[in-house]
Amino acid sequence: MTLPLQKIKIVDLSRVLAGPLCTMMLGDLGADVIKVERPDVGDDTRGWGPPFADNGESAYFRSVNRNKLSLAASFDNPVDLALLQELIACADVVVENYLPGALRRKGLDRDEILSANPRLIWCTISGFGLISERPGYDFVVQAESGWMSITGPESGEPSKVGVALADVIAGKDATIAILAALAGRDRLTSADRHVHVSLQGSAVAALVNVAQNTLVTGSPPKRWGNAHPNLVPYQLFSAADRPFVLAVGNDAQWVQCASVLQLGDTERWRTNAGRVHDRETLVPLLERLLSASNAESWMAAFSAVGVPCGLVQTVPEALASVAAHPVFGLASAVGGAVRYAPPSLDQHGAMIRANGWSAFNVTAEVIESSGRVTP
Repeated sequence: MTLPLQKIKIVDLSRVLAGPLCTMMLGDLGADVIKVERPDVGDDTRGWGPPFADNGESAYFRSVNRNKLSLAASFDNPVDLALLQELIACADVVVENYLPGALRRKGLDRDEILSANPRLIWCTISGFGLISERPGYDFVVQAESGWMSITGPESGEPSKVGVALADVIAGKDATIAILAALAGRDRLTSADRHVHVSLQGSAVAALVNVAQNTLVTGSPPKRWGNAHPNLVPYQLFSAADRPFVLAVGNDAQWVQCASVLQLGDTERWRTNAGRVHDRETLVPLLERLLSASNAESWMAAFSAVGVPCGLVQTVPEALASVAAHPVFGLASAVGGAVRYAPPSLDQHGAMIRANGWSAFNVTAEVIESSGRVTP
C-alpha cells in the first residue's frame, strides 16, 4: 500500500495523548516515527490503568502509539543526547509538549536547530500557550474553555465530556498544522517552521457555533443537556424500551417528522424559529408520543422518510460496527494503514542506536522480531 507520508521522518518527543495521537496519525499515513521515551518509565500512559493487556501494556497507551518505534533515551546522558541530535538533524518533523525552555536547558535549542535545518518542522503542543508554565491536562482545559459550562443537565452541575476531547482536538489540529507546514516548508522562514497548538486554543476554537451565538447576543449560553440551543426537535427522547435521538435539521425534515407522528395541523411549528420559540409546548408533546412505541419502530419509521435519528448505543455496540482490534485499536480515520503494533519501552532502541533512521529499512525478518504484527 502506498501511503502519502512515506519517507517522512518524525521524532516524537511528546507523551500522554495530544502529541502521541498526532504522531500516530502521521504514522498511519506512512511516516517513520521514532517515539523517544524516558528510560525505565517511558510515556506516562504506560501506567494509566487498569485495564492492562496480558503483556502488561495499558489500553490507554495502546490507543495512540501504534506505527512507532520506541527508543528510551535520557537528555542527561551525553551519548543519548548526541543520538537525539543526530536523529533530529535528519528528521522532517519534531513533535514535543515540554514546558517552555525545558528542551533548551537539556541541550535541544529549538531555534538553533530550525536555523541549522531548513527542512525541519517543529511542532510544540502546549496546554495554555508558549509562555505558560501550566501543565496541560484535558480536564482543566475543559473547565476553562467554557465546555463544562454548557455540558450536563440543564438544571444540574457542569460536566466534562466523556472522552479527553480537548486533547484529541489539539492532536488533530497539530496534525493539520504539521501537514500544512510540510506542504509549504520551501517558502517558510525558520520562525514559520515552528508551529504551535495549545489545548486551550483548540478547545475554545471548537466552541464554533456556541461561541458565535455568544458573540452575536452578548449573553453567555446556558446548558441544554441533550437538547440543542438553535434546533427543535434535536435531542434525546425515551421510547418505550430505550433512549434514542431525533435530529430534525431543517423544515422539510420536520414535515416528515410531523407526518410520522400524525400531528395534524402544525402551522405554528412550520419553521424552526417557531419550534424553538414554542419549545416548552412542543417537546413535552413529542415526549408523550414517542414513549408509546419502542425505539426500533420509531427508527424504522423516521428513517423511511429521511428524518435523522439514532439509537443511544453502548461503546461495545458502537465498536461492533467498525474495524477495531485489541492491540492496534481503531482503524485509521484518515485512510492510513496499521503497520506496527504499539511498542514496548525501548523495544527498538538497539536497532535505532545501530542504524539510526535506517532502522526502518532493515529486513522484514528483523522488523518481525522487533514488533511488527499483522492485525
